[in-house]
Amino acid sequence: MSKDTTTTHFGFRDVPVGDKQRLVGEVFTSVASNYDLMNDLMSMGIHRLWKRHFALVSGVRRGDRVLDLAGGTGDIAALLLPLVGHDGEIVVGDINAAMLEVGRDRLTDRGLVDGLRWARMNAEILPFPDASFDAVTMVFGLRNVTNKAAALADIYRVLKPGGRALIMEFSKVKSPLLAKLYDFHSFQVLPRLGKLFAGDADSYQYLAESIRKHPDQEGMRELMLEAGYDRVDVRNLSHGIVAIHRGYKF
Repeated sequence: MSKDTTTTHFGFRDVPVGDKQRLVGEVFTSVASNYDLMNDLMSMGIHRLWKRHFALVSGVRRGDRVLDLAGGTGDIAALLLPLVGHDGEIVVGDINAAMLEVGRDRLTDRGLVDGLRWARMNAEILPFPDASFDAVTMVFGLRNVTNKAAALADIYRVLKPGGRALIMEFSKVKSPLLAKLYDFHSFQVLPRLGKLFAGDADSYQYLAESIRKHPDQEGMRELMLEAGYDRVDVRNLSHGIVAIHRGYKF
């Protein structure tokens, strides 16, 4: 957030706070049908391994009720569904209707229906009572939220005592050499690939910029501690290209 509290960042641009949700929505409506391609281009295909690892270390177990925010693609829900079993439930929430439609259709085509609920929602104002979920997950979504502190606080509110929030997001690369290569890929290669394969360079440019505006590992940890989480830990993947932050509600 800039010093002028009426503006926030949209990539590297400052925009009125009230406009960011609409602008982000336009980006994800544009890329919804090519979201897998987008992630493959951004991560060179490694996002699939990151997501599997995320599910393995999530601690989600049979009977859990899980809220998967920014989960419109259904990728994380599909990985967590076998873990919660027939006794559990996963609520997939996303602010973007086009993303939800793509994910729901994809999982339905795979026969994944039971134990899943889909709902459009804003992560900053969740439509659930206090202490509703054993775990809340958010993968590659928090950086697009206008008020991250508000979202983290409301996630904390809907967690049951003993519950945990698990946030996976692009973060700060630890290796200087890799950081230079990653910047080149993000700003020189990615928009061109987006234009070539999806006919949309601007959305891919925004996505690269949004990663750089997101708090780094320590900044995210501080945000979670300020929101009330206990035992916040950080796990870097691929030298910090991605980081998993986990915090508990006690």
